[in-house]
Amino acid sequence: MTTESRKRLIKDFKQLTNFPQVGVFASPQESNMMLWEAIIFGPEDTIWDGGCFKLVLEFTEEYPIKPPNIKFITSMFHPNSNINS
Repeated sequence: MTTESRKRLIKDFKQLTNFPQVGVFASPQESNMMLWEAIIFGPEDTIWDGGCFKLVLEFTEEYPIKPPNIKFITSMFHPNSNINS
């Protein structure tokens, strides 16, 4: 059974595929539409230039009302994140 959240994620994935964003790649795991892997490349002429940041997005059935939980796999500093989160 496909829930509204899963339908929305399918729509979001199609949009990302048809209209890719520069420096951002994301896709669901083959076996789990609710778990995505993403890569963000650091923008040129910024302190993140040359960086390749891997992350995991975990969606719930409350998506899109509730945002996904995001975990950076690549070690990095950000003032709004905690090493224990």
